[in-house]
Amino acid sequence: MAWIADVVLVVHALFVAFVVGGLAFIWLGAWRGWQSARNLRFRVLHLCAIVVVALEAIAGIACPLTVWENRLRGGAEDPAFIERWVGWLIYYDLPPWVFTVSYLAFALVVAATLVLVPPHLRSRNDTR
Repeated sequence: MAWIADVVLVVHALFVAFVVGGLAFIWLGAWRGWQSARNLRFRVLHLCAIVVVALEAIAGIACPLTVWENRLRGGAEDPAFIERWVGWLIYYDLPPWVFTVSYLAFALVVAATLVLVPPHLRSRNDTR
């Protein structure tokens, strides 16, 4: 079951990369004039992703991916390569309130980015 837990951990890391890297992509894309950084679907999905994380933190709900990974590991003491290195990237030993404040602040920045770097709204006549 450890390999399935590793897959869940990698998916979790990819989710984190999407949320954090997505904001960097939007700002870099706005600066460089990349139309893909203003894609409405991408922007809404990105905002929804961080809002869900922030709401889970406010409600005191543990991340389902973390819970699933921990259950699959079954309390294994000796971390394998993927667990050690990928886990090092996304897990930190800090008080829960630090994460809650961070997620809320990040969600506010993503929401503000919708206003500061608005997505392109396509008209019905637009065939792109």
